[in-house]
Amino acid sequence: MFTHKYTITDQLLANITRINALIRDLNDRRFPKVVLVEFEKTAREVSTFASTSIEGNPLPLTEVKKILKSKPANLRDSEKEVINYNHALETLNQLLESDQLELSLTLVLNIHKQVVDGLLPVFEIGKLRQHPVVVNDPRTGKIVYLPPDVENVKKLTEGLISYVKDNDKIVDPLILAGIFHKQMVIIHPFMDGNGRTTRLATKVLLAKMGLNTFNLFSFENYYNQNVTKYFQTVGEYGNYNDLVAAIDFTNWLEYFTGGLIDELLRVNKLLPTIGTTPDTKLEVYHLKIIEYCKQNGFITDRNYAELTDRAKATRTLDFQKLLDLELIERKGKGRSTYYSLKDSGSFTRDH
Repeated sequence: MFTHKYTITDQLLANITRINALIRDLNDRRFPKVVLVEFEKTAREVSTFASTSIEGNPLPLTEVKKILKSKPANLRDSEKEVINYNHALETLNQLLESDQLELSLTLVLNIHKQVVDGLLPVFEIGKLRQHPVVVNDPRTGKIVYLPPDVENVKKLTEGLISYVKDNDKIVDPLILAGIFHKQMVIIHPFMDGNGRTTRLATKVLLAKMGLNTFNLFSFENYYNQNVTKYFQTVGEYGNYNDLVAAIDFTNWLEYFTGGLIDELLRVNKLLPTIGTTPDTKLEVYHLKIIEYCKQNGFITDRNYAELTDRAKATRTLDFQKLLDLELIERKGKGRSTYYSLKDSGSFTRDH
């Protein structure tokens, strides 16, 4: 059975109160669909960049965006990490939209499988570790933490998941998400990919409480701004067997909730301006395509040519812009090509 220790300090209580107020404010606001589509795309890019960067991936955000857009063949490991993380984000968001997202050991293992696909030996992908591991200080290379013994990993992981599910209606969901995050790092259940898997699973818990970080913002971005502080706060130093009785989650929970506030404030500031750039602004002719699809279910280039006097090459660019914004999707091939509206998730999700 999972046991833990933390104190609801004035700071922690103030953070939780403020987060709930910020979430209510966002839920009460309404934004054009085109704004949300662009924001979701940006949030996935930033989340992917930040979470892989935390683990030492050297690719800058500009390169991450290029990779996610072009998805090149013959990927290097650093590029594969980016593709994998983004794929996991998209998969989890689809499960959320279909109300099939529930925390379980199976879900955690599936997340790990996607995150490390092609990066670890097959027998370690989506599997709890079967060998001892150590955690090194990334700056000095010295061992700073010895995780739990192999024979205790499954019991500890299942105990943590059971604790979260059993206390779903008892403990504040922000505290549950924070406890889950730190305890997963402490258990270190996988040979590699622990951090990325943990951050994605934490997103699941936040999404279930109505804070959908898949299309809202990137809480990984906050950690990536000061990776040293993140590791110092979420991790422990020493031998787990010697530390376990004295581990206190309070400092981490204050840091965890403070990070959510930081990102929510960034989102609040950013949202009024997003959607007004040349890349996201829709002109009258773009809206004609969307309106035609709403009325008829689909549109072809021939249909569009009857609505506007724009040249063939320009019409192709118009369709491509709506495809890039994920407002429409292309179907069929060649002369049978047509376009229809693409479903898009809401900004936040209430439960």
